[in-house]
Parts: sequence; C-alpha cells; structure tokens
Amino acid sequence: MKNTIYLLTLFMVFTSTMGQYGKVMDHLTLDSKILKGERNFAVYLPPDYDHSSRSYPVLYLLHGYTDDHTGWVQFGEVLHIADKAINDGSATAMIIIMPDADSGLPGYTNAINGKWNYEDFFFNELMPHAEERFRIKKNKRYRAVAGLSMGGGGTFLYAMHRPDLFSSAAPLSASLGPQSLEEMKNFPYVGFSKKEINQKGFDLYSLRNNPLKLVDKMSKKDLNSVRWYIDCGDDDFLYEANSLMHLKMREKEIKHEFRIRDGDHSWDYWRSALPSVLAFISKGFHQ
Repeated sequence: MKNTIYLLTLFMVFTSTMGQYGKVMDHLTLDSKILKGERNFAVYLPPDYDHSSRSYPVLYLLHGYTDDHTGWVQFGEVLHIADKAINDGSATAMIIIMPDADSGLPGYTNAINGKWNYEDFFFNELMPHAEERFRIKKNKRYRAVAGLSMGGGGTFLYAMHRPDLFSSAAPLSASLGPQSLEEMKNFPYVGFSKKEINQKGFDLYSLRNNPLKLVDKMSKKDLNSVRWYIDCGDDDFLYEANSLMHLKMREKEIKHEFRIRDGDHSWDYWRSALPSVLAFISKGFHQ
C-alpha cells in the first residue's frame, strides 16, 4: 500500500511538472499565393497545449527591421518570458504567432506599386492558416497584436486597418514610417522603387500607412474598440513620434496606456516590456 501511494505521488509530481513549460517551433512554413513563395513563421505554444483539447487566445507578435520570425525567440526570449508570466498567473495561457516580414521586401505594409502585398498576406493567408493549424479562438475578443520598432508600426497599422479583428494592440518603440518626402528617401522598408519616391508616392503611402494620419481620420468608436498599450524608452530616437501619438489619442479621447520608461532602442528594453504586454492583453481576453 505504501509503495502504491509513493508511486502515485511520484506520478502526480511528474505530470504536474510536465505542464509547466511551453514550447517554440521556429521553422514553420506556409505557401503564399499572394507573395508567390514559401513564407516562414514561428509559434509559441503554452505549457498545457499538448495536454489539453481546449482552444486558446492568440497574440500576433511582430519583429523589427533586420530581424525575422526568430527575433522574438532568439533575442526576445519569448519562451522563458511567456512561460513565467503564465505560470505565475500574470498572463493567461495563449498562443503566440511570430511572422517573418524580412524576406522579399521588409515591412508589414502593401507596396504602393502592388508588387509585394505583405499586409494582404498577413490577413488573408497567415492568420487563417495559423488559426486552422493551431487551436486558436477565432474572434476579436481573443486576438491581439504587438510588436517592436518596425513591428510596432505594423501593430498600429494592423489594429487601425482592422479594428474589427483585435481586442488589444501593444506597439513598442514604434516606427511610424517616413513623415516627410525627405525622410522617405532614406527610409529602408516602405516598399518603393527609386522612381516612386516623389510627392505623389509619399502622399499615397501616408494616406494608407501613416498611423499619425490614420488616428485623425478614424472614428473615435473604432479606435476605442481596441485596447491600446504604447511603450517607448526615454532615450529612444523614436520617442518624439510615439509621444505625438499619445497626445493625438488623448486629444481625441482615445483610451490608452502610455509608458515612457528608462531605456533605448534595444532588446533589453523590449524584453523588459513583454511581461507587461502579456498581462495587458490578458486582461482584454478576460473582459
């Protein structure tokens, strides 16, 4: 009898510890008709994913310029940070999808010339593929988007273009794109050929892809249908644009959290931001 109780106790300890670690798969692919080729993405699955049949909320987590779908895995330590947040109860169990926006033309927008439509790929191919492949809840309440730098700009754009799809958006150190024709000439990822870098091209780009202009055009109702969390370091070169977004949202009475913390444009800063992002979007999933 004592041996049976001992073995049962060992089994219970073993099975309880089995579930405390999530896992990352960072070499997943899908075929894209829109981008005419194979696309990479990574996924984080929460600790109990393999031991349950339930469906989960999802966070689309966007990387910055010069990184790819492995950025948040390798440098952002998403596995360790998400596991810790879920295990200590500060975040709910969720699936995290990390796309690759650095192959072909870097960036999350559709090119003005129509030859590289990454945004169309994201909404029409990546999201449906991920939400069928994994046990993901397929509605706005359980879907969020976040990202850093170029991915922070992508976070603003995707939540502003499709506020019907995301309950929360958390742009970190967001790059908001070129704010003038002069800036566009040296901007690395707006999807322009040299002949398109002119006033007409800049106006077309800004009309669709400048978050500072979109916030002026969008309805208060649509903007407030998304929970916003904006975070940027006080020594970040993008501090001014992010502060301006905060002021515009405040003037328009858009509910949002705004954080200026000690730090610069670095992985140290973004790793320190991720636990708060996971906690923030989890509150949205629970509402």
